[in-house]
Amino acid sequence: MNDVIVVGTDGSPGADAAVAWAATDAARKGLRLELVHVIERGTYDLPRYPIPWLLTTLGEAAEAMLEEKTEMVRARWPGLEVTTKVKTGSAVAELRAQAESATELVVGSRGRGGFGGALLGSVSLGVAGHAHGTVVVVRPTAAERGQIVAGLDATESSEPALAHAFAEASLRRAALRTVYAYAVPLHALSLDLERLRRAQYEFVRDRLAPWRAKHPEVNVIEDITSVHPVAALSEASKDADLVVVGNRGHGSMASTVLGSVSHGVLHHAHCPVAVVRLRGAR
Repeated sequence: MNDVIVVGTDGSPGADAAVAWAATDAARKGLRLELVHVIERGTYDLPRYPIPWLLTTLGEAAEAMLEEKTEMVRARWPGLEVTTKVKTGSAVAELRAQAESATELVVGSRGRGGFGGALLGSVSLGVAGHAHGTVVVVRPTAAERGQIVAGLDATESSEPALAHAFAEASLRRAALRTVYAYAVPLHALSLDLERLRRAQYEFVRDRLAPWRAKHPEVNVIEDITSVHPVAALSEASKDADLVVVGNRGHGSMASTVLGSVSHGVLHHAHCPVAVVRLRGAR
């Protein structure tokens, strides 16, 4: 894994928030920061009427924008090493490729394109759904609250997310709220609900025990509820600096690849969301 945090930017206000978040994280972790802009030629070019100087003009504009953003970052984080890169092609594909060798990839929740009513931009959703490693989707937030939220489920796919969440909480000296939402069966009237509740608490305690032992410095808050996990995580995000979720979908569409919970949290969270996928996982 490389010692760099990559952030995608198109110069929009949403991308500026992502750049600031990525710069803060790079400075905190002692990593390099790389600003990447992808020129999507199809947005401007018509195949039947090619413009010979188009890419040159777009490239010069991209370089100027990246230089402006670099100066902005260096003014606030003077000791941070910053590099830039301009790519041409599909923004989703190019950013996914950059994620392969990065500690994490950071993108804004919305760019310049897309529909005004959309909650999440197509590039953000496509990158979070398909990239390997960790992708952070940033929304502008208020002052830091000193809490990380992690989604916990009964599958092994949440282990990389727990590892990331504990590491973030330790580094930031923040509390870690682990949210585990379980469904009450439709035939609940025939069950001992108190016994069911105790079983869920025992599961969470056993699942977190190795992580507590590894990170005794982290204050862990167990949040166990029977509401839908998207609702639980979205509510918890109101008091969080970062929500961390796993990625365990299986389909070819971004929403299916992400899994319904991660997909829902990306749309409805009130703070940045880190989607953590085990490198090499298919």
